[in-house]
Amino acid sequence: MKTDRLLPYFLILPTIIYLLIFVFAPLSKAVGLAFLTDEGRFTLGYFERMFSDGRFLEALKYTFLLTITIVPLQLITALLIALLINTRFKGSQLFLYICALPLGIADLAAGLILLSIFTQHGHLNSILYHLGFIEKPFYFISYQHMGFVFLSIVLAEHWRATAIVLVILVAGLQMISKDLLEAADVLGAKPWQKLWHVILPLLKPSLQSALIIRTIFALQMFAVVLALGGEIIPVLAGEAYFWYYIYRNNHISAAYALLLMVISILMTWIYLRFLRTRSEMRA
Repeated sequence: MKTDRLLPYFLILPTIIYLLIFVFAPLSKAVGLAFLTDEGRFTLGYFERMFSDGRFLEALKYTFLLTITIVPLQLITALLIALLINTRFKGSQLFLYICALPLGIADLAAGLILLSIFTQHGHLNSILYHLGFIEKPFYFISYQHMGFVFLSIVLAEHWRATAIVLVILVAGLQMISKDLLEAADVLGAKPWQKLWHVILPLLKPSLQSALIIRTIFALQMFAVVLALGGEIIPVLAGEAYFWYYIYRNNHISAAYALLLMVISILMTWIYLRFLRTRSEMRA
């Protein structure tokens, strides 16, 4: 029947409409702002201005430093917790629920929580003072302690967003057949051999998805950085915000946004290229 043939298209229609309104329309607008002047002429001047910006190289450096620090740390932590949950010990479901709670915490809220701990009159300084370790507040968040500002951002993002990777890996582990694990046990495989030769290869699609999602989000990280570091540690997403909201230059802000998109696409391609399964390689 004709209705049966059209049903799949009706089912995906809401998704297509959503993508057109909230993805492709803003994307086309950003491309226009980045490459066209107010008079409609094509130009690369906005990208030249972005590359010559005094904060550009610092923002690029810290964006990649935060990404290559946070993503592997989250992946390792999530994998260890997922493997523990997959043992199905008593109370494992409650433990998973507790570990997934940070999913409901906004990135800005996570930054403000860590700020309340590390600020001049925060909880950490209060505890250290009452224990007699310090006589006056220690300025954890300052230009004099850039390393600690960086560490506080890593801690906040690690605590807030590791749950995203965890949920993906737990779902992937539950899809691995128990027969394969039992066969490995019968053949005398040690735990690390079972992990390396059975679990991780079968978990590769989930690892790929988790890495792509977390890397894209890490590259776009802004609210946590703003809450904890302000302008002490610049990132590309923050520069896009500042050029739009403070400097009132939509064109350069769009150039920063497109640069982030290109980097995200490149990183996604790398993950898809080097984390392919054997079936994908044969195809």
